[in-house]
Amino acid sequence: AAGRAMRILQIAPLAERVPPVAYGGTEAVVSLLADGLVQAGHEVVLWASADSLTLADLRSVYLHGLRLDPTVADPHPYEWVHAVEAMKDAQDFDVIHNHDGERVMALASLVDVPMLTTMHCLIEPDTKFIWERYSGFFNTVSQAERATVPPLEGPRFAGVVYNAVDVASFPFRADKEDYLLFIGRVGLAKGTHLAVEVAKRLGMRLIIAGKVDAGDRQYFAEAVEPHIDGKQIQSLGEVGYEKRQLYANACCLLMPICWEEPFGLVIPEAMACGTPVIAFNRGSAPELVVDGETGYIVRDVDEMVEAVRRLDRLEAYRCRQHVEQNFDGPIMVERYLQTYHRILAWETSQVKLTPVAVP
Repeated sequence: AAGRAMRILQIAPLAERVPPVAYGGTEAVVSLLADGLVQAGHEVVLWASADSLTLADLRSVYLHGLRLDPTVADPHPYEWVHAVEAMKDAQDFDVIHNHDGERVMALASLVDVPMLTTMHCLIEPDTKFIWERYSGFFNTVSQAERATVPPLEGPRFAGVVYNAVDVASFPFRADKEDYLLFIGRVGLAKGTHLAVEVAKRLGMRLIIAGKVDAGDRQYFAEAVEPHIDGKQIQSLGEVGYEKRQLYANACCLLMPICWEEPFGLVIPEAMACGTPVIAFNRGSAPELVVDGETGYIVRDVDEMVEAVRRLDRLEAYRCRQHVEQNFDGPIMVERYLQTYHRILAWETSQVKLTPVAVP
């Protein structure tokens, strides 16, 4: 019944704390969802690292997020124990919401409780082996991500549910400073070097705020670091809560993405601060940015340079409004509740599952 309080099991990745200390889009979304479900009157158990901060009933196998723990050389043993322990009592719940990917999916057949897996990443050639054997439900976080899913026999598609941000926690500012911002993982797929090129061609300051993973260190050393002079091109490294002021003061966020990004959480985060986003026409970017209103969707560096010159045509308040209307936390919570109820109805009546509509 739609009005009945549910027992919901949320399984987060063990890589980062919930909410994350700095980098960690999935964990930020899980935090917002778990707290929102509790506030809506549901009983929620969250499996995450023990230092997580949540309104849900927190259960853990490890003290803190694995990525920032220098003593952990191989995260996989910890992640498998996390998945197994989370699933051990899953039979006691109405629905399992899996944010931890294929590890938990591999265990889904051990219980008969319906599982919803949110695709926070793309399906890889090797992980497809698990997807083909998974008989639960899944949702994508954008229409663009849905288009990347290969033909699958087992799992059932439950629709698109956009990620969200806690809009109230992002400060709005209409008057901007004169710097460009790149925030997120520094890597070839994110096109950090292209953001540098845009800044240099415009003669503008660029602030880079993001982590450099081990696999991206050579890229950073060769394509980005030589340009960092502390004046025009600045690098702050990985940032946490202070990213909100970086967003609020920037004249725009640059997203020269070079892959089919499922959902760039930095896009609604920036727009919530009244900061427009200029993004390449890849992945979910055209779904999140209203071209000509909350930013610009462009094809290449040349068009990105020209778009920066047209920032004066955009209104900060429209950026904030767009996020409030489409990507605020309560909207996502309600859409997931609708999805849970439809999954349960399908399980009990075997009626055809109709994916939730996306505006």
